[in-house]
Amino acid sequence: MSSRTLQDVVSFIHSSYTYHPLSLTSLNLTTRLDNAVNERDYIFFKPEVQTLLKKLTGLDINKVFRRRALGETPQPPEYKFMTTAQIQKEMEKTLKKAEKKLQMPPVVPISEDKPKVITKDPALAGYDPDDAKYIFTDINFPANDRARLIVVREPDGTLREANKDERHRMNQLYFPVKGRSLYHPRMFQPENLKPVLERRDYEFILDRACIQFEPDSIEYHNTVSVTYDHIDETRSYEVLRSTRHFGPFVLHLVKKREIDNLLEENFRSDRLEDAASLIQLYHIVHPDCKSASTKYTPGREIEFIQAYIDNDSNKKSFLQAALDSVEDIQKVDSG
Repeated sequence: MSSRTLQDVVSFIHSSYTYHPLSLTSLNLTTRLDNAVNERDYIFFKPEVQTLLKKLTGLDINKVFRRRALGETPQPPEYKFMTTAQIQKEMEKTLKKAEKKLQMPPVVPISEDKPKVITKDPALAGYDPDDAKYIFTDINFPANDRARLIVVREPDGTLREANKDERHRMNQLYFPVKGRSLYHPRMFQPENLKPVLERRDYEFILDRACIQFEPDSIEYHNTVSVTYDHIDETRSYEVLRSTRHFGPFVLHLVKKREIDNLLEENFRSDRLEDAASLIQLYHIVHPDCKSASTKYTPGREIEFIQAYIDNDSNKKSFLQAALDSVEDIQKVDSG
């Protein structure tokens, strides 16, 4: 892992980040990055990637602050008489609040679940007549949940560190996080998740996953991947746009080299600058792609997009037809 990428991640961690009830520093990313083999796993943290993802997400104030069915009592509106200067100041505060609400969940690889064996004491084998495990938890403050000392004594006398599931349950038992369940909700089981996806309650699923799972857990990755793929299959991009999940969703498509459907939607909705930003992101993640040598010039989006279609698109005829339609409309408008 290069020092530059490590600095990017550390800088990101120390920024004001509120996506998750637990502090992002609890991910121990600094230690993991030192041992990382694939720098691409942490490309989400690069400043240029962050800039593009935020640009693609957009900021629709009405959508960010829309009323959602979360089971909470909405606050009544407050009316004030203000000067123009006061209104401007309140608008600036509102924009900052909106940006905070749009802070993206981090995209990190799945971490291994290999509890370290501390010692083996055969003399303690069979110490419990029911062959039960004993879990010992350090409940002192201010240890964070991931660094907290939690060990397990096995029936055969082995003393080891707790695995992810045991750690999750002990932390939730002693230090409950609001909205998080002791055991994973049934809604995340494939057969139960399917109807929620069909209702297109994507933001609800992703918000719930952020609360219930750690971002480096296999359960989190499986849930968001299934959700992202369903969004792409149904072309439901607008549902997620201007939410904190749109950036990670876009990065998911880019990593899989499956951006063509989203590009076509950009063409249809007159988002050529977004299409160019999406291809720029593609070039950063896949510097070996054929169109990566093409430089983007603002105002010349068509040429930049054309280079991607000619060299890297998986659906060339599909995208070419969509781009041709855009050019035809532009000719009519300019004529």
